[in-house]
Amino acid sequence: MTQQEYHLQDKQLIAVDCIIFGYEKGELKLLLFKRQLEPKLGSWSLIGGWVDINETVEKAAGRVLFKITGLNNIFQEQVKVFSDPNRDPGGRVVSLAFYSLIDIRKHNKELVNQYGAKWWPVSKLPELIFDHSEMVNESLKKLRTKATHDIVGRDLLPVEFTITQLRQLYNSIFVREFDMGNFRKKILSLNALERLDKKDNSDSKKGAYYYTVKKLNETDEFDRIIKI
Repeated sequence: MTQQEYHLQDKQLIAVDCIIFGYEKGELKLLLFKRQLEPKLGSWSLIGGWVDINETVEKAAGRVLFKITGLNNIFQEQVKVFSDPNRDPGGRVVSLAFYSLIDIRKHNKELVNQYGAKWWPVSKLPELIFDHSEMVNESLKKLRTKATHDIVGRDLLPVEFTITQLRQLYNSIFVREFDMGNFRKKILSLNALERLDKKDNSDSKKGAYYYTVKKLNETDEFDRIIKI
């Protein structure tokens, strides 16, 4: 390609859209906000932003996440490139979608309120702008695939949790009831949990042991957070 051909190409905008999942009160939730510009001003939207000229799309997604949640080093994974020429009526915009998992208890609630954002149960989402519903559906597929071979509770639950609490999380992700015995067997077979010498006695006198996810080594932790 010649230098002249570079100048003849039409310019296109590149954006990132962040599908931010959290878990609260037995429900998988999604962080949405009211769109602040036309078209579709005031409609419910995913949280996103433009990719700056001197940053990667991964850095842009991390920047947007920090801006809205106040959290760094969040698990994020690229979902898909959305490039339909007519996807955004405001102009030619190519968007890279990333899904993220956060512990709702740790995010900055003041920032969320400042940007007019709200946590919605995934089972009761409002109508979303453009192709954002497709982005959410593709992200849920990614999350369910991840949940079949990794303990997603490491990002969505407190550090210490019972098998029952983990099963309730998986029930909300897959929208189905897992048999407790089969679930326990499958989860423990992953050899990713460490049983603690303490119990949750809130539901029965016998109590249920707390578990925690085994600590990843430094390389695994790096790969997990920026997996693309």
